[in-house]
Amino acid sequence: MKRLIDKLKEEHTLTNEEFAHLLSHYDDETLAYINLQAREVANAHFGKGVYIRGLIEISNHCRNNCKYCGIRKDNWQADRYRLSKEMILDCCEHGYKLGFRSFVLQGGEDPKRSDYDMEEIIAEIRRCYPECAITLSIGEKPSKAYERYFMKGANRYLLRHETIDRGHYYCLHPYEMSNERRIKCLHELKRIGYQTGTGIMVGSPLQTVEYLIEDIRFIESFHPEMIGIGPFIPHQRTPFCDEKPGSVELTLLLLSIFRLMHPQALIPSTTALASLAPDGRVRGILAGANVVMPNLSPIIVRNKYDLYDQKVAFRAEAAEGLALLEKQLADVGYHIDYSRGDYND
Repeated sequence: MKRLIDKLKEEHTLTNEEFAHLLSHYDDETLAYINLQAREVANAHFGKGVYIRGLIEISNHCRNNCKYCGIRKDNWQADRYRLSKEMILDCCEHGYKLGFRSFVLQGGEDPKRSDYDMEEIIAEIRRCYPECAITLSIGEKPSKAYERYFMKGANRYLLRHETIDRGHYYCLHPYEMSNERRIKCLHELKRIGYQTGTGIMVGSPLQTVEYLIEDIRFIESFHPEMIGIGPFIPHQRTPFCDEKPGSVELTLLLLSIFRLMHPQALIPSTTALASLAPDGRVRGILAGANVVMPNLSPIIVRNKYDLYDQKVAFRAEAAEGLALLEKQLADVGYHIDYSRGDYND
């Protein structure tokens, strides 16, 4: 296994057969070794600083019915909310005072939030905080909307493809959705000039090693600036409520694989990883991640943005927990980097 990992570190790719062997036969020793190699690569490019993004969950309304998601349209028990422009700007002001210089506006595909409203919000954030980065994660939009958001001041866009295999995609999503449309959106975002992020959900129902290899190949060819991966975690009010969560270890393995393949990518240690394991966020950093996204949303709505069960949004995973996050990072030799943290090719 070490030979394969060394080859991956040197050449930034493997054959499909080699990837299959690594994904199917890794053990604790293999995981420790690839995490170490990925950590060395991340340190070489980013040092011991970990970028922070202030996560603002702007709405849990969604027009879609994804089978894994707690804010799906048919979850009639969801306690819905939508942050006003003023509330979003208050979050940015609070985050700016704490030292955040990068904001992530995340939400469901809210049918009542118009593109014009989003443009106004983006423009006002850009006016108030001209030196800060603005990332959007609000799903599939027409190309013209992406272009207008970009012109108003958005810099980055996160749109995880979840799975590139068409058959597997329809195991996770209703038939009115389309993975071809999602991939088209990703290419449009790149064309417009966004720093673009995509990624996968590890351990989703019916996922196979072959599907994971297809995802690795797609990300390899797309070459995103940001790669977001996290374990699948079931939600009690979805069709997948009785499915098992994804593996923390497999998630950490894939995180390291992507770091070795894409040395300069911005890779977060995700909230899902922290939700599934108490030390998940730190383990992600030690596996090659270099970004964390503490929650800046108003405290009264954090539990309402429940994409999956037992989602963490407080303590070290929250904006007001930066001191605790700093301590956790310091314990393993890292520190918070308060800069914008742009992608540099």
